[in-house]
Amino acid sequence: MDARAGSAASKAAEPLPERLGLQLAGFERHLAAERGLSPHTVRAYVGDASSLLEHASRCGIGELAELDIAVIRGWLAVQHAAGHARATIARRAATARALTAFAHSRGWLGHDPGPLLGTPKADRPLPQVLAREQMRAVLAAEVIPAGDSEQAAALALRDSAIMELLYASGIRVSELCGLDVGDIDSGRRTARVLGKGGKERVVPIGIPAATAVHRWRHDGRPQLARDAGRALFVGARGGRIDPRIARRVVHARIAAAGSVPDTSPHGLRHTAATHLLEGGADLRSVQEILGHASLATTQIYTHVSIERLVSAYRQAHPRA
Repeated sequence: MDARAGSAASKAAEPLPERLGLQLAGFERHLAAERGLSPHTVRAYVGDASSLLEHASRCGIGELAELDIAVIRGWLAVQHAAGHARATIARRAATARALTAFAHSRGWLGHDPGPLLGTPKADRPLPQVLAREQMRAVLAAEVIPAGDSEQAAALALRDSAIMELLYASGIRVSELCGLDVGDIDSGRRTARVLGKGGKERVVPIGIPAATAVHRWRHDGRPQLARDAGRALFVGARGGRIDPRIARRVVHARIAAAGSVPDTSPHGLRHTAATHLLEGGADLRSVQEILGHASLATTQIYTHVSIERLVSAYRQAHPRA
């Protein structure tokens, strides 16, 4: 590592040089407009890229043309010394590769150092999943929201539809909140979902989910919807719900079920995928339902199923 790459990162952050700042803004526009990433993902990428460029600036670099592999490795070494997890460092290395590839494509960087970057393999802990009987208890639990009787009844219908739809489809919480009324086809029992990168897919849903959504749409939503436009799920004030509200619904329903471990909407996504595989669905079909770009992402659920099988064997077999 050269002297520039090893410079201390403990100094107070200073504004980026003008050229670096403009290039960072161009990278942000590229992520949002050209790659179609979600606002949350764009913020994460830009935050990491900003950290890298602040480190580069402290090393005396004023534009991306001067960025090299030693400086990037020095920045990652600082992250490691600060005690960041391997998953965090791996994510930041991925941001560095995306930034240098973008800069090279724009002609700002003569040689792309990104492919030379070796990063630790991120740990992939097995996701928490609920057992089938636990999911039955959660879906059967009743929570009466606060408010007058008509509003409370409408919100209860909404919350039941949210829980049924999350488990039936395995969609992400952001995808659920983005659903419009016309995205649910009750006849075919499908949901049209806009996923990561603006990719649209059609996801099958079961009869209980379709029934719950129908009841909410016809008996609950008219009581609340005022400024929601075509939003399927709305809040108490009539606007489209956000992921924070959906997470609150999930936690409340699980708490009402009693002795069921708490989980998030993403935990219900894990649960849906695991139950599909345990029921005999093939991995490729589960990949399509979940909207994973890579089959390797979906394969973690096969490990979940194996772990559950081993656990059941050890508990049940007399000579385990």
